[in-house]
Amino acid sequence: MRADRLVAVLLILQARGRVTAAGLADELEISERTARRDLEALAMAGIPVYSQPGRGGGWSLLGGARTDLSGLTAAEARTLFLVAGPSASATPQIKAALRKLVRALPEPFRAEAEAAASAVVIDPASWDRTHVPTPAHLDELQRAVVEGVQVRIVYAAPDRPETERTVHPLGLVAKASVWYLIAATDAGMRTFRLSRVRAVTLTEDPVERPQGFDLETHWRSVVAELDERRVTFRATARIEAEAIPWLRSSLGNRLSVREDAGEQVEIEIRSWSARSLAAELAGFGRWVEVLHPAEVRRELARIGDELRERYGERTPGAKRSRGRSPSATP
Repeated sequence: MRADRLVAVLLILQARGRVTAAGLADELEISERTARRDLEALAMAGIPVYSQPGRGGGWSLLGGARTDLSGLTAAEARTLFLVAGPSASATPQIKAALRKLVRALPEPFRAEAEAAASAVVIDPASWDRTHVPTPAHLDELQRAVVEGVQVRIVYAAPDRPETERTVHPLGLVAKASVWYLIAATDAGMRTFRLSRVRAVTLTEDPVERPQGFDLETHWRSVVAELDERRVTFRATARIEAEAIPWLRSSLGNRLSVREDAGEQVEIEIRSWSARSLAAELAGFGRWVEVLHPAEVRRELARIGDELRERYGERTPGAKRSRGRSPSATP
């Protein structure tokens, strides 16, 4: 007999005051016989559940079910539905669970809980970006994490042949709309991008969870390590202080302030290469002056010359040069 179903029975008894075995069976989508066994098991376990025979009878909690068996305050119930509500729009199982929980909540909580469930919509696609679909094997991996069983996965890393391996799933992380699996392997802790998982098979072997493992703490270390590896090129620049918010909105945490001298601020910027950084900074014009390395300054000069060549004013009859390569140094 599942413990979560027994808790659901208690919540329903609390919310209804009195139920029949048939009504409980319909509510929980189980057989009437199973519902009656659950009620009897609760009574035998010492829970103050009793039955009243005859017309209008049924099963009740002693004391009229006035105790809040859920343990939720009004604020906690509202917060729960605010968090769960957005996901419910995409997941039928969560929709069903929320409907049942709403019915099981004490009457004063229900209106706010229902309003909270529909108060927030989360759109995972940023502006100018297409929506990333939910990974095909997300449900299977969620089940593996919750049940604590090892899985065999077929994984296709970039520029490598597909490999099959057995891993110990420890948690799932969604960064924006991209999902990752954190798992222990024979080679140590690994991070797998779910869009590259081609197949998943759950085993019956239990997960061996590292002592003291915390998913959030581990993910922060993964992000810090990947961030350092993916953007290793560094440059220093001087920028007008009033332009800092604009530049930060474009570069995010790749920008750090090194020295604030009032109207002029010295900054460090991380990027992928001199060429990519110059392309990012070119639109800021006079607001940013790159100090070093010199290769970024040369790239910016090249971009400026190309723009002047294409868009600058020309004397009547002058013809644009067509022999120069776009990347040639003037």
